[in-house]
Amino acid sequence: MELALTGFALLLILAFMGVPLAFATLAVGFFGLMYLRGFDAAVSVSAQWIVETGSNYNLSIIPLFVLMGAFIHRSGISRDLFAASYAWMGRFRGGLALSGVLSCAGFAAVCGSSLATAATMTRVAIPPMREFKYNEGFSAGTIAAGGTLGIMIPPSVPLAIYGIVAGEDIGLLFIAGILPGLLLIGLFMLAVLVVTGVKPALGPKGEAMSLRKTLRASYSTWPVIILFGIVLGGIYSGIFTPTEAAGVGCAGAFLFGVARGHFMDRKSLWGVFEETVSTSALIFAIVFSALVLAQFVNLTGMPYDLQALVLGWGSGRLGWC
Repeated sequence: MELALTGFALLLILAFMGVPLAFATLAVGFFGLMYLRGFDAAVSVSAQWIVETGSNYNLSIIPLFVLMGAFIHRSGISRDLFAASYAWMGRFRGGLALSGVLSCAGFAAVCGSSLATAATMTRVAIPPMREFKYNEGFSAGTIAAGGTLGIMIPPSVPLAIYGIVAGEDIGLLFIAGILPGLLLIGLFMLAVLVVTGVKPALGPKGEAMSLRKTLRASYSTWPVIILFGIVLGGIYSGIFTPTEAAGVGCAGAFLFGVARGHFMDRKSLWGVFEETVSTSALIFAIVFSALVLAQFVNLTGMPYDLQALVLGWGSGRLGWC
């Protein structure tokens, strides 16, 4: 167990030194395996897990959901999400921050990637916050927190990865993530209200819009609602598998973009594909590196030591949760 804890400490040190997370994780896992089993065994185990996982057909769900999010972003729907959220929440103290949380939730519902959600909504939400003199740290923290909603709200790429690795039903995992996702949205918005209530200067009130303008802004978000309903409804009803639902979602997002006058030339499509490939490659690099690290941790016996520690507390059924 001590060896595994040392590995985690080295991982944190490398991360704080600026080493990319995928490379830091792979280095700790590989050299840990080499320390325990030798160089040849480390190469063999690492290659085996990476190749077997990379050839898993179900992993195609990741680039498909990322591609759907890229189509949504490039077609301008992410800006419409923020505008609609601001139309409802802008009149309150911290309204732009509340709008940021809601728009992050909406974008996560058609993207599934926390990385893409945070990156996209940073470009959309941070400039208006600066214009209204929001505190920089408060603005960044709000969007960073909102970006994590992509972990929980379906279609969530991390949930899909967990389902593939653990052999669980991805559709059921998506359904199970809805209520916790809504709870997180509510808690994030409550935190914004509390913080701005204590320190009003962090997030001043915005402009109050008429009901007509609010409804008009909300109407522009209908593509997101339709895509979310098709993807999740198709999975839950059994019409699509999660992978097929991701493909249908990509097609729908592309058609919505074309209807808005986007993706009519090769250059715009190339930008979408480039964004998808770079984001997917980053996700896959982290997944493969984490698998190598997991093998090292398993060989150290840390999971069994932790299990024995918890059972030794005598906490009854609570210890098995």
